[in-house]
Amino acid sequence: MKREFIMALKTNRKVALSLEDKRKGAYERVGSLKLKPGAVLEVHLEQVKFPLFVLKQVFTNEDGSTGVLYLASSDPTLDHERMTTIYHRRWKVEEYHKSLKSNASLAKSPTKTTRTQSNHIFCSIHAFVKLERMRIATKLNHFALRSRLCVKAVQAAFQELQRLQLADDEPMRA
Repeated sequence: MKREFIMALKTNRKVALSLEDKRKGAYERVGSLKLKPGAVLEVHLEQVKFPLFVLKQVFTNEDGSTGVLYLASSDPTLDHERMTTIYHRRWKVEEYHKSLKSNASLAKSPTKTTRTQSNHIFCSIHAFVKLERMRIATKLNHFALRSRLCVKAVQAAFQELQRLQLADDEPMRA
């Protein structure tokens, strides 16, 4: 069973525009390719034995700057739209795993038994769902939310510490 893939390419990866160019060693950087919007180009990647199909996706970042993403696929049947759709779906899964590991502390489980590990996994997924609901409500990403939550927790702890110190400073009553 043959498996196909889609992956992002860095702009400095070297490709040949034909098999003949590859044999001659005539490579050029992916970032220098003149790709038209919506076009998929067959290329030969250096150190890869089979042809790949590359597209250029231009998008606007949240800060208004322009970003460029080069995608490569081993599947010759994919057009520009289908390849970008599949990649974006995969990217959502990557975001989920990264947030689950980094923000919901899935990887930091000190547990040893099956039951406690199951509880930790459940609590991590529950924390992710809560973060996701907060992300939708506040329009902030998980990392920004986590940062805000940590700041609020430190502020609350500091206020409680000050309250306890004030209670210690009061004279004792007989």
